[in-house]
Amino acid sequence: MAYGASHWALMALIVAGSVVLVVLGRGLAEASADRWCRVFALVVLGFNVPLLVFRLMPGEWDVAESLPLHLCDLAWVVAARALWTRRSTPYVLLYFWGLTLTPQAIITPALDAPDFPDINFIEFWGQHLLVIWTAAFLTWGIGMRPSWRGYWISVAVTISWVLAMLVFNEVAGTNYGFVSSKPENPSLLDLMGGWPTYLAVELVVGMAGWALLTWPWTRRREPVTAP
Repeated sequence: MAYGASHWALMALIVAGSVVLVVLGRGLAEASADRWCRVFALVVLGFNVPLLVFRLMPGEWDVAESLPLHLCDLAWVVAARALWTRRSTPYVLLYFWGLTLTPQAIITPALDAPDFPDINFIEFWGQHLLVIWTAAFLTWGIGMRPSWRGYWISVAVTISWVLAMLVFNEVAGTNYGFVSSKPENPSLLDLMGGWPTYLAVELVVGMAGWALLTWPWTRRREPVTAP
């Protein structure tokens, strides 16, 4: 239940776990960091892949829910890729998606399911928790950084995903990414007008927010001159 005891407890766990992983990451030597990143990648895959297979089984199949097409589904894929390879492209996608869109999803969860230990509850929170933990670990723990090139790549990939989902949703009668209509649960999209206005507003707000998240890492310090 949104804003119930379990919701608050899990948000606290996300924060606490992020702090622990950042401290752990800062204390790792390069060789150890490589091993930890790959172990973490296997944890992300080990949690999400069995659940994906479960959703694709005949008894669970639902074209509107089972396909891994929500942005948070793609986020765990790039999280695993970023951990395993430590390459910039999956990392920047994780950085922007995992630190803006995933927190939005947990603050106003579009989850109509029983509380723990229901599998939908475990899947939703586990998936989002691991994405945020990975973004925090790689950024403030391991020391990976976004760039302006990564910013524009992330914007282009995200816009391409939105366009693809608009087409797919129209053909399949689905609403992946909530790009064809708003979720039934209250969300920040309710403040952004009707469709398609909220898509344009979200794009502008998102690009501005991502720019603010890029700027601190890329600004050049002015040299200090002697008086």
